[in-house]
Amino acid sequence: MTTGHLDADVLATLRDIMGEDQFPVLVETYLSDSERRLAGLLAATEARALRDAAHSFKGSSSNMGAMRLAELCGRLEHLPLEAPAQAVAELRSGIEQEFTAVRARFLAILDRSPPA
Repeated sequence: MTTGHLDADVLATLRDIMGEDQFPVLVETYLSDSERRLAGLLAATEARALRDAAHSFKGSSSNMGAMRLAELCGRLEHLPLEAPAQAVAELRSGIEQEFTAVRARFLAILDRSPPA
């Protein structure tokens, strides 16, 4: 069940698979990796690099239950090459905002900050 920014069913499955000791490590790895992926996505100036960054970020986010983030990345990945710059900019901004929300939720899960 997706509520807000993370799918609770995916998170429960990941906790079961990873165990309570390793689940935080998985989340920390995802967050660290995602910050690099987001930076690459925001910095990409060529269509192929942008699509590759969006595709990679989509997959990791989907695996972690960040379904809205994955969906936004998928939309960016599949934009036509001739898409207006404004459409690309809006999706990049949406992805950045959604990752900020996802990051806050994961940090709350790790008990590092209150939920937003």
